[in-house]
Amino acid sequence: MGYNKIQQELNRLSIGEMCILSGVEMDKEESSVESKECCTRSELVSEDGKNLKSVLCQRCGSKVLCPGMAVYSEKELFLPPMRNKKAPSLTEGSGDNLSAHWLVDDMYTFENVGFTNDVGRIKYLICADCEIGPIGWHCLDDKKSYYVAVERVDHA
Repeated sequence: MGYNKIQQELNRLSIGEMCILSGVEMDKEESSVESKECCTRSELVSEDGKNLKSVLCQRCGSKVLCPGMAVYSEKELFLPPMRNKKAPSLTEGSGDNLSAHWLVDDMYTFENVGFTNDVGRIKYLICADCEIGPIGWHCLDDKKSYYVAVERVDHA
C-alpha cells in the first residue's frame, strides 16, 4: 500500500480508533475532545431554524442530510460512544448526554442513514456507508422524530 493510500486511511480514523489500533490508552478528557466543533450555531442554523449546510458522516464524509431538511432542536438525549458496528461493545452506561440535534420528521428525508436493531424502545442512527455510530436516535413510540446529534456529524 502506498504512502498516500495509508495517509488517506489514517485521516478517516478518529483519534480513539487510532489509539485502539496502536494500543495507546486515552483518558476521558482526550476521548471527549475527539470531534472538533467546526462551526458556530449561527453558521449552521438558518433564521427559520433549519440546517444551512449538508450534514456529513465524520468518518467517511457520506451525506446524511441535505441543507434545509432538518430543524435545530435542543433536547437532552443519551447516546452510547461512537464505534463501528463490528467493534466490540463498550461498558454498559458509557456514552454522552447530548443536547444539540437536527430533528427530522420523516425517515425518507435522510440521504444516507442506517438504523440499528431495537434497543428497548430505541433505534440508533448510524452512517449507512461506514456503519459508524450512533450519530442519532429514534424512539419507536414517536414515529415522527429522528434526532441526529450535531456533535457527531460534520457540516459542509
